[in-house]
Amino acid sequence: MTTLNRFLLEFLKTEAGSGFLLAACAAVALVWANLPAAHIYEGFVRAGLPGPWGHDWPLAEWVKEGLMAVFFYMVGLEIKHEIRDGALSDPKTLALPVGAALGGMIVPALVYLGVNASGGDPRGWSIPVATDIAFALAVLSMAGKALPASLRVFLLTLAIVDDLGAVVIIGVFYNSAFSLAWIGGLLAVFAVTFAVRFIPRIGRAGRNLIYLVLFALAWWVTLKAGISPSLTAVISAFCVSTRRLQGLIHTVHPFVAYLVLPLFAFTASGFSLAGAGAALFADPRFLGVALGLFAGKQLGVYAAARGLVFARMAVLPQGATPLQLYGVCLLCGIGFTMSLYLAALAFPAGDKTAEIAAKSAIAVASLLSACAGAAILNLSQRTQKIHV
Repeated sequence: MTTLNRFLLEFLKTEAGSGFLLAACAAVALVWANLPAAHIYEGFVRAGLPGPWGHDWPLAEWVKEGLMAVFFYMVGLEIKHEIRDGALSDPKTLALPVGAALGGMIVPALVYLGVNASGGDPRGWSIPVATDIAFALAVLSMAGKALPASLRVFLLTLAIVDDLGAVVIIGVFYNSAFSLAWIGGLLAVFAVTFAVRFIPRIGRAGRNLIYLVLFALAWWVTLKAGISPSLTAVISAFCVSTRRLQGLIHTVHPFVAYLVLPLFAFTASGFSLAGAGAALFADPRFLGVALGLFAGKQLGVYAAARGLVFARMAVLPQGATPLQLYGVCLLCGIGFTMSLYLAALAFPAGDKTAEIAAKSAIAVASLLSACAGAAILNLSQRTQKIHV
């Protein structure tokens, strides 16, 4: 694939722009949370707002459980679109990123569990399995402007599969007690969402509005059903008519990229390092997350990809060299947004030591992965010019 269609190109540009904003919001939050004025930041993220069932939610909880559901809704729309019309629809190009994504989820989890096998804390095994698509694409766009477009498609497809894997993990391991009555109501909302496609004489804007209202209703019912909002969001997206996907993605994507994810980064990245000390770097949770993201991700993704190519079950992205592929695999260690989300689920609020260990590891590993990936990609382009 030497060119990208207009829809995919716009999507990639928005993701790349969002990545830079994400990094800025996270940096501001982390610095602010460690200044004398940290109480202002804490007051902001903990400010109580009316919740969906009558009790107040802190702003940070609203963002995590409410606005992030919109992010997962967009992920669901994106996955369905790619299955129908994009990279996930072509078996010939699908094997490499799917296999690489699976390797990039399994190996980091095993690394974390291995580090925490003797007296550690196994709860955080899911944290290093995630890749932050916006941040990774931002670094790729900055460091690899002359790289083949096929590498961007590879990274995007891998990240989509990675997101789907994260949703499955959340749905299986982080759900609360189920309520069968509310699950029945949720299924009814899904059925109505699916049936919207059969309503005649409704314009695109009106139909998209109906889909968004039904998604909001599904989210509201989900809180009583005991199912993760992320899983509900993806299922809701899959109920949308395929003919309306691109229009709905165009509507939701900028809102997610430039508001939801930066706001989540701002509310989730601010944590105090007071009292952490040198012992932090020996904490098995820190080591497990950091090694899982930086070492486990690149090893899992690259080994799986090269193994598939060696077995002739897949081919390298068109026009890409093995060194360029390795550089992209390094970028997969940028966990950031999704890893922070999984960390909040794995280590509930109040466990400050675990929170500091996990978030510090995510920041360190993501920064190392970004710098190493950018360096390798720059080297690969210089090497390629010399040979040409």
